[in-house]
Amino acid sequence: MADNGDDQYRINEGDYVVLKRGDIFKAVQILPKKKVIFEKQWFFLDNAVGNLYSTTFEISSGGILQPQKQKETGNPSDLKEAGTDNRHIVDDGKSQKLTRDDIETLKEQGLKGQEIIQQLIENSSTFRDKTEYAQDKYIKKKKKKYENTVTILKPSCRILAMMYHGREPGKICHLRYDTLAQMLTLANIHAGSKVLVFETCAGLVLGSVMERMGGHGSVIQMYPGGGPVRAGVESFGFPAHFHDTLHEFPICHVNALLAGALDAAAKDPTADEKQFGLAAEEEQIPPEAEQQGSPEEQSMETNTEDDAGQDQEKIEKEKRREAKAQEKKVKLEEKQKKLAAAAALLEGRNADGLVIASRFHPCPVLMTLLRFLSPSRPFVVYSQYKEPLIECYTKLREVGGTVNLRLTDTWLRHYQVLPNRTHPVLLMSGGGGYLLSGTTIAADRSKPAAPQQSEEPAPKRQKLKDTEG
Repeated sequence: MADNGDDQYRINEGDYVVLKRGDIFKAVQILPKKKVIFEKQWFFLDNAVGNLYSTTFEISSGGILQPQKQKETGNPSDLKEAGTDNRHIVDDGKSQKLTRDDIETLKEQGLKGQEIIQQLIENSSTFRDKTEYAQDKYIKKKKKKYENTVTILKPSCRILAMMYHGREPGKICHLRYDTLAQMLTLANIHAGSKVLVFETCAGLVLGSVMERMGGHGSVIQMYPGGGPVRAGVESFGFPAHFHDTLHEFPICHVNALLAGALDAAAKDPTADEKQFGLAAEEEQIPPEAEQQGSPEEQSMETNTEDDAGQDQEKIEKEKRREAKAQEKKVKLEEKQKKLAAAAALLEGRNADGLVIASRFHPCPVLMTLLRFLSPSRPFVVYSQYKEPLIECYTKLREVGGTVNLRLTDTWLRHYQVLPNRTHPVLLMSGGGGYLLSGTTIAADRSKPAAPQQSEEPAPKRQKLKDTEG
């Protein structure tokens, strides 16, 4: 058994994990007897519990995971000869002696990926004539097809960003992981700070901020619409005390909060409780009406047992309605408490940082939320396009109150690093979006704001010499 101090590095039941095969990722939760489908294969994660993170498992028959054994030294191609030229090799589809049925038979006999690859090499008439590089490429291709392995990773900001960017980049506004890292650095995210976050990236940016803060401080999520979206936050698998630092506030109530005219119902849940009480009474009126008409129906019926059954059914319906109304009331009270707590944090206007990454136009959101920041605090805005950030940059220069404004973009290139084969990868990301960053300052309210104009001295008159004709 593992020690208690080692539990955080081991896979436990209920944990959120990331499955990896090659460059493909998928976030799942470890649940008993839960069937997981990943890359056209299904398996169960029960046997993964207790193993260390980053362990590679083999998928055996019945969808059972087994830790992969240490590979033997040497590759299957080490004992084979290698050619010097591929030009005389003709790809006519007849070089492989094994058919698809033969390969399926090998699988039924219990042969695993490495053993099947060895059989393919031995039954290939052109493998030994290929160059060493071509042989490695052939083996790599067959491993990807026949090796039934999966690696279980611990969720992190980088891994989840790569997962979303590879599978569904539109959900995170095409935010790349290197751009996300720059956002966290430019916003000076650290433990103990109070950070405002406005994002529509499925909770990826919010979860990254919470991970960097380590459960210390306050994170206020400014959300549009009816409620916050936190699918990405759940994939991080944070402990319970991390969520105690998370608050939420609707962006539609920000102007009212700044004006000091926040709706009283938003802070006092009693008004909404009365509304829900009236709604519950209205829902209970139809059963009463039915009960008023029931004596006439009962006089026409002769079976008293049916009458008792109908009355019991009506009572159960009333109980369900009351329980539903009570549940709504409890949820409303919790929502109002969260709203009041977030409003209390915002009223101080002493936030330590602002992070914006959304599909909405950032200019009005930025100009509004900057008023909640203390002086000398950083802010960063992400956009997939530069034109909205140029508008923000121009507006900030006109209004003032900020310094060190910078509009940047990032460029990322992956390299293949192999002996005698180091070169940039042919396929790469075209762009990682744009970032606008800056620092707030305390505006001097005593002096009227005047447009900044550079005063140049009047040009001197040129002396002309008199010329005698």
